[in-house]
Amino acid sequence: MNQTIIGVLTSGGDSPGMNAAIRAVVRTAYYHRIPVYGIHHGYQGLIDNDIIPLTPTSVSNIINRGGTILKTARCKQFHDPEGRKKAYENLCHHGITGLIVIGGDGSFHGLHALIEEYPIKGLGLPGTIDNDLYGTEYTIGFDTAVNTALAAIDKIRDTATSHDRLFLIEVMGRHAGYIGLHTGIGGGAEGILIPETPTNITNLMQKLEEGAQRGKKSSIIVVAEGDEAGTVIDIKEHIERHTNWEVRISILGHQQRGGTPTGFDRLLASRLAYEAVLALLQGESDKMVGMINQTIVLTPLMETWMKKKPIDPANVTMADVLSS
Repeated sequence: MNQTIIGVLTSGGDSPGMNAAIRAVVRTAYYHRIPVYGIHHGYQGLIDNDIIPLTPTSVSNIINRGGTILKTARCKQFHDPEGRKKAYENLCHHGITGLIVIGGDGSFHGLHALIEEYPIKGLGLPGTIDNDLYGTEYTIGFDTAVNTALAAIDKIRDTATSHDRLFLIEVMGRHAGYIGLHTGIGGGAEGILIPETPTNITNLMQKLEEGAQRGKKSSIIVVAEGDEAGTVIDIKEHIERHTNWEVRISILGHQQRGGTPTGFDRLLASRLAYEAVLALLQGESDKMVGMINQTIVLTPLMETWMKKKPIDPANVTMADVLSS
């Protein structure tokens, strides 16, 4: 029987907790006497043979670090059969028989294609701040991103209140509104605009005016970058044309990807990575390791992007009620 050897890489956008996942893969594997290789710069590193052995010492003192020690990149070459062939040859050169990919749906597309074409086992770990992958309640990095955005909103509210202003705060979420919804609820926003729900700027302005009539002098509106109403600049111009509000904009941007992962993200990343190693040893492949209701769930990789992960309608209703 061939010895199991595991490779691990991070791909796509970085997210806080990736290092905790890498650490857990390495230490779980070594507990079971399984060699582990780290692949730098995602799939590009597979093609370039940028592959090194990892030991428990290699991953010491990284659980609290943001980003990824293995680096990450997007790799157009891996989209082509020739690129995947080169990647597989490099895996074989190191004797790697199982691949763990930490990333989002684009990363899982690549892993699925590799598994379809070659005799390699592979599992995905949901590493994305967007929390948009079907098959897991939370993704690695989402909780940290929400807390980063909340810290910014808390500070912005101070200046909004001091100057009697309306602030439009753009958070990440081109196709998914999880960060916007959770941040808006946690930050007490007076409005939350996300891709999953229809946006009516006229109704939003009416709500702002009703608040002003009750004596409300400042407001915070959280806008997901993918909302149908347009950019925060578009929304600002529309509001200022039809109201007397003085509007300011804050785009939080890539700071949501960085920073020390929260305790929740460290625990989630560790548990999912631990379970991924065990699943590989049991012969599982072409699946994502997720967690729903505190239970580990293995979801076929194709389902993670083909099935839509729904926003909880109760949270949407609650957000509307609490912002009144």
